[in-house]
Amino acid sequence: MTQLKLIALDEEDLSVVSSHLQDAVMRVSDMAYLPSQQRFAAIVNRFDWEKAVKTDGEEGYARRRAALHFDRVRGVKLKHLKPGSGTRVLSLLAISFTATEPPSGYVTLTFSGDTSIRLDVECIELELKDLGLSWKARSKPRHPGGEPGSAGS
Repeated sequence: MTQLKLIALDEEDLSVVSSHLQDAVMRVSDMAYLPSQQRFAAIVNRFDWEKAVKTDGEEGYARRRAALHFDRVRGVKLKHLKPGSGTRVLSLLAISFTATEPPSGYVTLTFSGDTSIRLDVECIELELKDLGLSWKARSKPRHPGGEPGSAGS
């Protein structure tokens, strides 16, 4: 299977990236804000929803290591998260954008457990890139109300 490489430059693009990253898991220690480079970066283990939809059953459940980075980040705010909690594992629910003075605004990474990271951005500029081979996932993430993208998920 080909590796995923996506770039987001607007809200519609961001929505596509968010759907590919729903249920990605990451350690706090695998995230970094680099103020001098205006970059926020993370290494995630994303659930391969595309493969799961194409392949019916457990054989289609896989995860992939991926790199995610946002550029033109002016600041970062954390909710219910301490930078020093390196081994803590977070489960990503969604990525959204709220415009302030377009194209500027806030990109919010929302995690389970009422945890979030809010990026103050000049504009939406992000890249998501798979880093290697996939591995079999034990199960498919479950959501009240159905699959990702359905009402209530």
